[in-house]
Amino acid sequence: MIDITPFLAPAWVPGPTEMIVIGVIMLLLFGSRLPSVMRNLGRGVTEFKRGIKSTEDEVKKTIDPPVNPPTERSDSPEE
Repeated sequence: MIDITPFLAPAWVPGPTEMIVIGVIMLLLFGSRLPSVMRNLGRGVTEFKRGIKSTEDEVKKTIDPPVNPPTERSDSPEE
């Protein structure tokens, strides 16, 4: 039997030195715009999580019936 575990592992995982080099490159490329870029990235992640949560809520409402079914309501005025 062939073991496919090595093929599933990532080919390159950055170590501490590589992360420092990536950080320096980001500073050189973005410079003063880096805070706004990170802020917008955080807003995007927050919006994405909010969208996922609302989708999960809709799926739960669809799958799980309400505990108390809604009562019928007549639109005619009472006499």
